[in-house]
Amino acid sequence: MSSSLHNRVVDAVGTLIVDGRTPTGTVMLSEQIERAQGVSRSVVREAVRVLAAMGLVESVKRVGIRVRPQSGWNAFDPVLIRWRLAGAGRGAQLRSLTELRASVEPMAAELAAQHCPQAMSGELMTVAAQMRTVGRSGDLDRFLALDIHFHRLVLHGSGNEMFAKLDEVIAAVLSGRTGLGLMPAHPHETALQWHVDVADAIQGGHPVRARESMELIMRRTIAEVEESWADTARIFF
Repeated sequence: MSSSLHNRVVDAVGTLIVDGRTPTGTVMLSEQIERAQGVSRSVVREAVRVLAAMGLVESVKRVGIRVRPQSGWNAFDPVLIRWRLAGAGRGAQLRSLTELRASVEPMAAELAAQHCPQAMSGELMTVAAQMRTVGRSGDLDRFLALDIHFHRLVLHGSGNEMFAKLDEVIAAVLSGRTGLGLMPAHPHETALQWHVDVADAIQGGHPVRARESMELIMRRTIAEVEESWADTARIFF
């Protein structure tokens, strides 16, 4: 129960901050959160620790819990990404994550074609084939799970530990895109083929072809979702 309460408080306070309804510089008191959420001091204390680790708040002695500016947020936290995708920051979050993917994933594919272990590249081929079958069936939930697994394998197959650490970030944006209805009911045949092409190039040890095929996927992704951020101002710190 305490874990459930703690998660509820983290979600409630965190989403208010991320949406701007609790602006930067706002000072909150533990007692206020206790009353608003109907929880104990220990639950609030643990929730604040989580929010502080995400960079959203800081505890100031004899002052209270102060909301930090966005420049201090942990932009790669999957929970924070989920909040932004569900709220007012959706366009900016989609844009930044999609641009990050377009920069990183083609290089990850190129490196995977050079370094990916055989067992991993074989699994990638299997997943790509399954994506084609499931994509044609219209089962978006199953397709999402396969899509996340495919891109995770490419990142890990690169042998670059920093790329690999982006797997949860990319899983969050893929899940968010599906949840927001920004995925077609049936993924395009060309996009399905490009995933097969990436896997085939990685398994066959063709770095340039792997990069080029992943770039095609990323370009298509941008074209499909860029309308969602068309009028969204860029963020400068």
